[in-house]
Amino acid sequence: MNTFHLNLSLMTPGHFRGAWRLPGRDPLAWVDVGRYRELARIAEGAKIHAIFLGDSPGLGTAIAEHPESGLEPTILFADVLAGTKHLGAIATSSSTYNSPYNLARRYLALDHVTGGRAAFNIVTTFAPQAAAAFGYGTAPEKADRYRRADEFAGVVLSLWDGWDDGAIVGDPASGRFADPARIGRLEHVGEFFRVSGALSVPPSPQRRPVLVQAGGSPGGLELAANWADVVFTAGQDLDEAVAFRADTKRRAAQAGRDPGQILTSLGVIVLVGDSDHDVRRRIDELVDSTDVHAAATGVAIQLGLGTDGLDPDSLITIESLDAAPHPPASAGFFRSTRALIAAGPRTVRELITRSAGGAGHRLLAGTPEQIADDLEHWFRAGAADGFTIMPADTAVDFERFTAQVVPLLQERGLFQQDYAGTTLRENLGLAPLVPGADRQRAGNQRAAAHQRAAAHPTAEEEEG
Repeated sequence: MNTFHLNLSLMTPGHFRGAWRLPGRDPLAWVDVGRYRELARIAEGAKIHAIFLGDSPGLGTAIAEHPESGLEPTILFADVLAGTKHLGAIATSSSTYNSPYNLARRYLALDHVTGGRAAFNIVTTFAPQAAAAFGYGTAPEKADRYRRADEFAGVVLSLWDGWDDGAIVGDPASGRFADPARIGRLEHVGEFFRVSGALSVPPSPQRRPVLVQAGGSPGGLELAANWADVVFTAGQDLDEAVAFRADTKRRAAQAGRDPGQILTSLGVIVLVGDSDHDVRRRIDELVDSTDVHAAATGVAIQLGLGTDGLDPDSLITIESLDAAPHPPASAGFFRSTRALIAAGPRTVRELITRSAGGAGHRLLAGTPEQIADDLEHWFRAGAADGFTIMPADTAVDFERFTAQVVPLLQERGLFQQDYAGTTLRENLGLAPLVPGADRQRAGNQRAAAHQRAAAHPTAEEEEG
C-alpha cells in the first residue's frame, strides 16, 4: 500500500492534559457537543479516515488537575457523525466492565445509525476507580482481563455475524418478514460468559463494526492476532515500531488470518508550530501547564516503578527498568519506553516531555514540513500502516494538522485525496467480510479453548 490511513483523536483539551490552563481555553470544552461536531466536520473536510475517542469508566484523583474521560463515546458519535457523510468513528469500551451481548447490540446500532462507519476499540481497563465503580474489590488480574477480552471479542463477532444474507424475506403477499433458519442463535458457554440468543437487528452496511484493539501485553497481542482489524499501538523508537508491526502480522498469520487484513495504527502526539522557535515556545508552555510531579508518578506507575513517584530529574536506566518491582500498568508504554532507554538513560522529565506528560505516545513536534517528513519516514520504514494523530493541544493542533500537514501528505501521494467508499471498512482498504466467516473463526477458537482446558484440567476438575 502506497498510502496510509489517518485517524484523529478528539481528546479535549488535548494529550497534554494541562492544556486547559492556557489562555483563552474553555475548561468545559471536553463536554461541549457543539465543539465535537465542529471537529468532526473539520476532520471530514481533510478526508481523515476516522475520529477516535478513548474512554475509561470511573473517576480518579487526576480530576483535581485535568479532565478525565468525559462523554460516553458511542452516544457522542451517534450525534456528531450525523453531520458527516464519510468520516468514521472509533469508540472505546471496556470488556472488563460490560457484557458482550449489550456491547454487540450497541455497536451494531451505532454502525446502522452511521451508515457503516463505526469501530469498536476494545480495552481491558486496569484503573482501580473503574473496579470500585462496578463493585469489584480490586481490578481483575491482567491475565484474567485479557482471557475475558479474548472470549468477549469472539462472542461479539459471533453475534454480529449471526444473520445470513437473505434472512430478511420481506414478502407482503405471504406475510413472511424473515427466515428464522437464516438467523443463527449463538449458544456459547465459556470461562466468563454464557450467551444464548441472537441480535435483534441484521448486519450493517459494512456487515459489522471494525474491531480495534489497544494493548501491547502478551494477552493483548494474542487478542489482536485472533480478532482485530486494526491495532492501536505506541512507539517511541522506530526500530521497535517496525518490529512490532512485523510481529503483529506474523501472529495474525499464525492464527490463520491474512496478515494484510490487520492494520497497525501508531499513536503520535502532534504539536504543529510555525517555526522552530514557535515549536520550542509551545512545548515549554505545555510542559509548564503540566504538574510535573503528578506526571512523574504516572510515569512510575506506567513503568512498574512504584506508586511513590520519582524525582523528575532522576535518571532511568535500562537496568532500573528491568528491575522494576511491579508489573507495568501499560505493557505498550513499557515496551516502547524500554526501546528508547536502551539507547541511553533518560531523565523522568525527558520522558514526561517526550510522551506529553507521561501519556506514553511519542511527541512529534515541528513545523508542518517537519511533521510530514517524519510521518513519511516512519511509514516508508514499515513502522505502521497508518497513524492515529493525537493533538497536543486540541484547540490549536487539530486544525493546524488538518489544514497544514494533511495537504503536504496529499501532495506527496501518501494520503487520500478523497474517500474510497461509503463505509469505514472500505475507506481503510479492508476486504469485504464473508458471511459466516467470523462465526466460523470464533467457533474454531472455542473448540481450541475447550481442547486446551481438557488437556490441562484444574485441580478441582481432577479431584471431581
